[in-house]
Formats: sequence, structure tokens, C-alpha cells
Amino acid sequence: MTKCRRQLGPLLAALLCALLPSGAWAKERLLWLLRDLPPLTIYEGASKGQGVIDHLLPMLIDNMPEYEHSIIRVNRARGIQMLQEGGFTCDPTLLWTPERARYVHFSQPSLGMLSSGLVIRQQDQAVVAPYLKNQQIDLPALLANTPLKLGVVAERSYSPPVDALLKTLPTDAFSRHYGNDAATNLLQMQQLGRLQLLLGYWPEARYLIQQQGWSSNDYRFYPIQGVARYQFIRVGCADTPLGREAVKHINQLLQPSRRETLADLYALWLDPELREQYLQDSRQFFGDQP
Repeated sequence: MTKCRRQLGPLLAALLCALLPSGAWAKERLLWLLRDLPPLTIYEGASKGQGVIDHLLPMLIDNMPEYEHSIIRVNRARGIQMLQEGGFTCDPTLLWTPERARYVHFSQPSLGMLSSGLVIRQQDQAVVAPYLKNQQIDLPALLANTPLKLGVVAERSYSPPVDALLKTLPTDAFSRHYGNDAATNLLQMQQLGRLQLLLGYWPEARYLIQQQGWSSNDYRFYPIQGVARYQFIRVGCADTPLGREAVKHINQLLQPSRRETLADLYALWLDPELREQYLQDSRQFFGDQP
């Protein structure tokens, strides 16, 4: 009798599993890692929820009903740590780097955006003038020949070429900032004169400057010599079987959005004189163009 019960147990369990509707089983929970990163994601103010990725993420979630979705706010350093831990986590605003590729499975590029560069106040322009050529900054020469420190957001990538350049510089050349509002805090330090050089993205910096009630006309932005005009963000998930399967679905969903929708949304955040050129260039970004 005991032997019979032992044999029937798995059979009964299998029968119950077959009879239960599929929706009765818990779905895997996908954690989306976000931070305030205008013009990609915007948490506060009159433009709250109007960022480029703010429009993309609901579309991804709606079209991935096989998962439960949660959105959590983390700073860059914590987000990288969570991706390294190998849970079911994805970040829709990642740049590909060789280091991240060791633990992140990346989607195809989703958006081309203007590369990072040097943000300074207009009053400090004389300091950088000797290191400008064709309105591009020779950043290594500037930092090697002045005592100035470069403000950066900790654990943030500024594109593989810029990251590689930064690794050639001594650690005391930087002022690294952590926290959810790191970019804003660095701009505040710059406004107070505690920092003169800031590495950043002009559309983001311009937005944050205006949010502080300052005039963006008081600032200048210089691209870095030798760095491509555009770089590309992707969705990145922890490199696990679940993450790789999610990216496979995400790639299918990105195809129509990345052709025009995302580029058009990003262009709205650019200086008017940059907008038309960007839109022309964006039509050539991806090989899947019709």
C-alpha cells in the first residue's frame, strides 16, 4: 500500500499540474533598473515621464506578458552591481563596453545619441582655450597641464573610447560622485566654483541646468577629440538564461521603434541647430532601414 501511494504521488501531482490553467503559475519577475537620466528617463518636474526611454519601456512591458515587471530606481553603481549579481534584471539605458559584456547580455542598439564631452561654465572658457582644436577639446592634454579635476559620475560609462582615455589618467585627476542625483550634484559643485570641468552629455546637462533655474547660455560644451559624434544605447540584461531569453524578445520589439520613433523623441531634446543634422544622420544608424 505504501509503495502504491509513493507511485501515485508524482502521478497525481502531474495530473493536477495539467488541469490547472497556465495563468495559475507564478511568472518570473523582471526587474527594470532605472535612474533619473534626462532626456532618456525623467523622474520629476514638468517633463516627468516624457523621456525617450519613458516612452519605450511601457511598450516593452506591455508586449512581454510572459513576465511580471517591476521598475526600481537605483544609481549607476548599484545598477551595475545588481547586473553583476545575476538576478533577472535589465537596464534599458546601457552603453556596451567590454567590461560590461562579461556579465551583461545586450540587445541590438536602440538609440543613437550625441557622445559625451566637456561641460564648462562660460567664465572658465579661457582655461580650456589652449586645448581646443576645431572646437574639440584635447582632454588628456588639458588634464595633464592643469591642476583641474574632472567631475564624473561613478561607474558611469561615457563610451568605450572615452572610458579607455580616462583609464590613462591618474585617479587624482577625477572628482567622482555617487548617488541618485550625481550629475545634478556635480553641476551644483561647478556652479559654486568647487569644480570647473565636468564630463557629461549636453542634452542631459542642459536640461539639469535649466531645472536649477540657471541659463544654459552660461555654459559651453566641447566634444572630445578622437571620439565619434554618436554612440548607441542598448537594453542590457544580466547574462543568464532568463536574461538571454528576454533580450531575444526585446530585439524583436525594438525593430520598429528604433527606426524612427526613438530618434524623433530624442531629437526634441536637442538644441535647434543640432536637431536637423541629427535626424538626417539617424536615418543611417541602423542597417534594417527600409
